[in-house]
Amino acid sequence: MKKLLFVVLVFTAALFAQQPALKIGYVNSETIIKELPEAKDAQSKLEGILKGWQDEIEKRGKDLQAKYEEYQKQSNMLNESSKQAKQKELVDDEQKLNQYRQDKQQELAAQREKIMKPIQEKVFKAIEKVAKEQKLSFVLDRATEVPVLYADPAYDYTFKVLDMLKRGGK
Repeated sequence: MKKLLFVVLVFTAALFAQQPALKIGYVNSETIIKELPEAKDAQSKLEGILKGWQDEIEKRGKDLQAKYEEYQKQSNMLNESSKQAKQKELVDDEQKLNQYRQDKQQELAAQREKIMKPIQEKVFKAIEKVAKEQKLSFVLDRATEVPVLYADPAYDYTFKVLDMLKRGGK
């Protein structure tokens, strides 16, 4: 029995000795982005765009509030049809303001994607280069929900899993 256990251990050790060492590293992409000059410039540009939109939203909100206060002052002197017309105008103005706000949020997301995408690609290429230079099999990210930033294709079993599923395997 001891001889069998010894043979199994030697065989297992020999098997693992033949496989390359698995090296894993990690980065903090938030720190990289914060420290990268291009990213700082991009963030400043986005903040400038956002500031202009916020100022416009605030101005429109104040105008709407002034119209509402004016309506409240005059409402006792207006007939019913005039009241309804003013109320409809106020509701329409509020909807326009809300739509403007939503449009600008979507536009900001699109601008952020447009401005940050080349920077992110540059960071990912640098991570891949460092991973290959350091002979890392995987690079994880501490800062994001997508933790694997680089993976050696030799460890990709995606198509083996797909093949098994297609053959009806469980």
